[in-house]
Amino acid sequence: MTAKKKQHAPDGAVDRADAGAPDAPFGYAPAPESRSVVEIPSSQGLFIDGRFREAADGRTLKSLSPASEEVLCEVSHGGAEDVAQAVRAARAAFPAWSELPGSRRAAYLFRIARLIQERSRELAVLETLDNGKPIRETRDVDLPLVAAHFFYYAGWADKLAHAGFGPNPRPLGVAAQVIPWNFPLLMLAWKVAPALAAGNTVVLKPAETTPLGALFFAEICQQAGLPAGVVNIVTGDGTTGAALVSHPDVNKVAFTGSTAVGREIARTVAGTDKRLTLELGGKGANIVFDDAPIDQAVEGIVGGIWFNQGQVCCAGSRLLVQESIHDEVMEALRARVATLRVGDPLDKNTDIGAINSPEQLARITELAEAGEAEGARRWSPPCELPEKGWWFPPTVFTGVSQTHRIAREEIFGPVLSVLTFRTADEAVAKANNTTYGLSAGIWTEKGSRILEIAGRLRAGVVWANTFNKFDPTSPFGGYRESGYGREGGRHGLEAYLDVQG
Repeated sequence: MTAKKKQHAPDGAVDRADAGAPDAPFGYAPAPESRSVVEIPSSQGLFIDGRFREAADGRTLKSLSPASEEVLCEVSHGGAEDVAQAVRAARAAFPAWSELPGSRRAAYLFRIARLIQERSRELAVLETLDNGKPIRETRDVDLPLVAAHFFYYAGWADKLAHAGFGPNPRPLGVAAQVIPWNFPLLMLAWKVAPALAAGNTVVLKPAETTPLGALFFAEICQQAGLPAGVVNIVTGDGTTGAALVSHPDVNKVAFTGSTAVGREIARTVAGTDKRLTLELGGKGANIVFDDAPIDQAVEGIVGGIWFNQGQVCCAGSRLLVQESIHDEVMEALRARVATLRVGDPLDKNTDIGAINSPEQLARITELAEAGEAEGARRWSPPCELPEKGWWFPPTVFTGVSQTHRIAREEIFGPVLSVLTFRTADEAVAKANNTTYGLSAGIWTEKGSRILEIAGRLRAGVVWANTFNKFDPTSPFGGYRESGYGREGGRHGLEAYLDVQG
């Protein structure tokens, strides 16, 4: 890595040797992916009714690279008039699209999926530049899943009568979809694919900080020959999303993002006939019992919290370790964390990339400082952070109690809070002691324990001896402040169908 500044480890940190990391006589040579594989225009417009256009008032916003702070592209900032035009285009396209035979809609979705596969290298580089996550993740996780979701829902498009939602389910109409910045293309696929398969038309609002993947997807829609108006993309900030959610001619609202914004959307939609699904925050518990395979569990812990810099709603940000193996697990975990490579997201060796925005970095920093102030012990491995961009080192807090803010609030960053338990009942009580209910993990060799504990956890997704594994056939969603409704799988179709039809 170049242009680095030394990140001093907080008090209590140990060096690599103390952490038990193996000697590393051979370093990793830089292995950067070429950014020249994707062409990023200097400016990009809104995608409405099958073509790109500037915002009605001419406003723009800049998309920055989190790793370098450079301006990648200037995109149009949609306002209320642009949203209204997009909704009108979607409404006009709805009759013909919804009446197409399911096999015809499936053909379009299959075509989109194949184009995503063909252009996956471009999309992976673009996503890494725009979001800050490592190229290994965008290339090996995000893009394969994006294509898989379109393939999966293409298969459902002509089988809706057999999906279990009545003999003649009908599409709802125009779907307003607002997606976050942590998985820009994957969240797009989670929402757009089932909506189109069910016969709805779409107006999508990508996150303000990561609009480029969605605009590239608009080009793929053009390349696939998708009828004009079926998919519309309006870029902008929170005011753009608010205008879309509140538009009276929208039939369905789907939102993934923060719990605070989700509450505002629920208030906006209340009293209307709009259907609503919300996938919000989380504070997932990763529970390690004393009979767990330690090395495997450590890999799951690392993947659970440091995947995508911890900027994952279902991250295993609370580690619950049975007291008798706490020291052994922590020794192995520190050794493993000391090997993580932080730096250039386009380098194929990088494990942890950049934080998406300065606002998010400030939020992570503030909560980490609160953890120290409240008495938790902070540890980070010695590592160097690049001079430019927004970065935060992988961080572990021990001595955490359930009253600490870092154990209660969603940090949405590479910060792990470690708590202990003695009995299974205590583990379940601590895992459920949260206002969220999105995800959890269980590590044990006993299948009976997995089934028993999973049935008692108040979480929408429970992983057993793994974490952060996704599949288009499996539903995903939460309870309480983690939202309601399910995305993915057969269940993901229901939110876009009138089951009384």
